[in-house]
Amino acid sequence: MKNTFKNSIRKSLLIAGLAFSTITFAQTVTTTAKATAKTTAIGTSKNWGTVDGISMIGLVQGPSSADAQLQVACVFEYTDNDIHSAQALPASLNGLVHLDDALKGEFTKIRQSGQFKGHSLETLLITPPAGSMSAKKLLLIGLGDRNNFTPELMTSVAEVATREALRLGVTNFAFASDLKDAGIDSPTALVAGNVVKGVVLANRSEIYLREHNLSKTKKLEEVYLLAGPAFFEVAGGGIQAAIAEVNKK
Repeated sequence: MKNTFKNSIRKSLLIAGLAFSTITFAQTVTTTAKATAKTTAIGTSKNWGTVDGISMIGLVQGPSSADAQLQVACVFEYTDNDIHSAQALPASLNGLVHLDDALKGEFTKIRQSGQFKGHSLETLLITPPAGSMSAKKLLLIGLGDRNNFTPELMTSVAEVATREALRLGVTNFAFASDLKDAGIDSPTALVAGNVVKGVVLANRSEIYLREHNLSKTKKLEEVYLLAGPAFFEVAGGGIQAAIAEVNKK
């Protein structure tokens, strides 16, 4: 009877020990995964490839700091305190918050007042005060109602951005989708790839016009595709896939 009781205790302790080891192992794996999650340093840039002479350059930078002739920022229709919501990226990593800070709150005021409503493909061109941000011009492009967003919209948004950039006579521009900043859990690679496709579609239309003496715009040379530290590599994969696809056409 005593031996049976002792064996029962040993068995219970063994099971408990295995369960504890399993929990400890799971916790260790989770902690390690979090610690080794790949992030890319701010300021990192990489040329992911070239299409029709345009270098598609990934850049870990916010829209207020990217060094380009024109900065494009994508914006949803305004909802109260949206760029500071619980769903949005933390202020330290949120490009829209940095943009608002650089413009001393005018970014939010323009949206609150209805001067820029953010309707789908709506545009507003801003000349930032000297020294407030790196780019000399800021183009806001509307994304519409955040509840109705689809990644396919980004192709049209990028087309609009590229046509405006060409019309303004710049040879490069930086593009910030700002979806994560606004709290939208979007498919990063797909969005980045669709942006590339939109740039190419608009640029090829312009090439056609130049060849038929219907346009005298400057040649676009670089597009800087901005991404946060945690999304750079994933975005790069989408950019490279889109480049490979459009280069076949």
